[in-house]
Amino acid sequence: MTPSRSPEPRERETAAERTRERILAAAVAEFGAKGYSGARTAGIAARAGVNAQLISYHFGGKQGLLDELRRRWQERQAAAPGAEASFAESVRAHLDATLDDPDWARLVIWQALGDCPFTDEDDGRRQTEHRQALMAEAVRRAARRQETGELRAGLDPRFAVLAAYAIVFAPIAMPQFVRDLFGADPLSPELRQLLAAQLVTLLTEG
Repeated sequence: MTPSRSPEPRERETAAERTRERILAAAVAEFGAKGYSGARTAGIAARAGVNAQLISYHFGGKQGLLDELRRRWQERQAAAPGAEASFAESVRAHLDATLDDPDWARLVIWQALGDCPFTDEDDGRRQTEHRQALMAEAVRRAARRQETGELRAGLDPRFAVLAAYAIVFAPIAMPQFVRDLFGADPLSPELRQLLAAQLVTLLTEG
């Protein structure tokens, strides 16, 4: 019999990284479905198909998972379309990013409702400052679009940003209303095209 070969360090690292990614994907689904308070590490482990002890080993527990997911959400936001994109392109990109990964969007909604605690006071302050900086830049960008005539004159730029966020998250936050109003799957490509077109019409046409 040929003796079994011990895995090489690189193979172990690759296997550990795959395990981490499975756990994170399961955490997004579990947090999205139940919120941080309702989620359990046992449920996350079951979704990931791993021993619950691996969650503590890789992330230190449920809070560590949430912290890592927050970091990744910030990376996703940083990769959003830049100032060179048109308003219509930006709306479509944000709708696609939100509706392609509804569990991530649900996690954001839970956080907005105060269900996702921060590690400590300093972390909470940093997260708040980061969010405020993003909103301030979004408002400045909307104001610049008004100056160039891309957005409707007379709009409060803050309202334009709020309206865009409200429409983008509506299929996730209020799926029953969206379904009843439009008679369509809230996550369908057809509906997101309609929402994008109507939002652009609302905010750009005189």
